[in-house]
Amino acid sequence: MTVRLVLADDHRMLRESLRRSLEDEGLDVVGEAGTGEEAVSLAGQVDPDVVLMDVTMPGAGGVAATRQIRDRFPDVKVVMLTMHADREVVAEALAAGASGYLVKDCSIDEIADTVRRAADADQSPLSKEIAASMLAEIQRLGVDTGADEERVITKREEEVLQLIADGCSTPEVAARLYISQKTVKNHLASIYQKLDARDRTQAVLQAVRMGIVHLR
Repeated sequence: MTVRLVLADDHRMLRESLRRSLEDEGLDVVGEAGTGEEAVSLAGQVDPDVVLMDVTMPGAGGVAATRQIRDRFPDVKVVMLTMHADREVVAEALAAGASGYLVKDCSIDEIADTVRRAADADQSPLSKEIAASMLAEIQRLGVDTGADEERVITKREEEVLQLIADGCSTPEVAARLYISQKTVKNHLASIYQKLDARDRTQAVLQAVRMGIVHLR
């Protein structure tokens, strides 16, 4: 499928350059925003699959805009663009619901690949970069992940979520547990509900906080 993309960055020249390059990669750029408020508004108007969001913008910044988009339009994924790989900013972006992040000196190929993976979140594995930032946030918050928690998800759901935390995609989880991909997706839907999570990244983050799974 063709991914519908909104570009959100306050630098017009950068947006225009990104638009040309990403359209050459086969992505469908359906809108551009220069502020966080515009990005939120466009997310509701043009029904994108993904918003490529700059962290620093006038008005509501990228993190606040991400939180609003994920709250109001949960099917829309957000990939953050940052000038520097600041783990504190990345942790805030993950907590707001971002599905990924990129540093601005990355290649167009990397951007296109990350956007496609975010759009196909049921299939894509949890990236090592996201996992590292999640672990950094846990450590920053001083959360004890070794304490025994009352079981809130089933043993099978724990197995599914641990494999997701290990970086497995949905097909890989299915193969390792000898179950169908549909069953994996059903388990994930149950996990999201029980852990009050939007997607697999949020579910793993919450499960690590609770000591249910571990990042290795």
